Amino acid sequence: MADREKGGFWVGAVAALFYPLAYLNKRVYRNFEGIPRSGPVLLVMNHVSHLDPAVDAVFVHQAKRVPRFLAKASLARVPIFGRMMTGAGSIPVARGTTSAGDSLRAAHQALEEGKVIVIYPEGTITKDPEFWPKRTQTGVARLALENDVPVIPCARWGTQEVLNGYTKKFRPLPRKTVTHAVGEPVDLSAYREKSPTPDVLREVTDLLMAEVTTLLADVRGEEPPAKADSDA
Repeated sequence: MADREKGGFWVGAVAALFYPLAYLNKRVYRNFEGIPRSGPVLLVMNHVSHLDPAVDAVFVHQAKRVPRFLAKASLARVPIFGRMMTGAGSIPVARGTTSAGDSLRAAHQALEEGKVIVIYPEGTITKDPEFWPKRTQTGVARLALENDVPVIPCARWGTQEVLNGYTKKFRPLPRKTVTHAVGEPVDLSAYREKSPTPDVLREVTDLLMAEVTTLLADVRGEEPPAKADSDA
């Protein structure tokens, strides 16, 4: 068995906070072995609840890896938690500012160092009332195309039943089931031969989120909307 990736003090501190939150739920992991136990990984996920980072961090940690999240810069400014987040290796993203490029460069470096990057292309919890993925940003495509690493779609479902970001209702009881479904690495070799134009970045982003949506539909046992709503 692979040894656990070492995380250090701050990873341990975050784990002490996140594991109790994740263990409020029953956990189901599908194709868990699809998370590589070593080497760089770009894990592309949907976003349905503010509880997602906690349960997703535990999910990746259970695979003996240390997740690095691309997270909103505002979280890094939260007292204590922000220090824990950045200390554990997460990368603040200040979208729409001149420092946004710094976040991508930091993510590139983390992948070059063999780390796991977790990214929510929607940037925030979905605004779809039925919790299907919506409105994606193309930073995920830049990371995927500029780094020859496994790009793995993963869908998570159930956290919105525990903490609904729009009704603000927190309902840990009765215990809910949270499912993670890991897909196969997406073959992007054909796209890597092209210039990363805005159209190419949009196409790759939509392709990755389509894979996530397919996994999510299978977990939910439902058909997704005919067409996703996305931003350029």
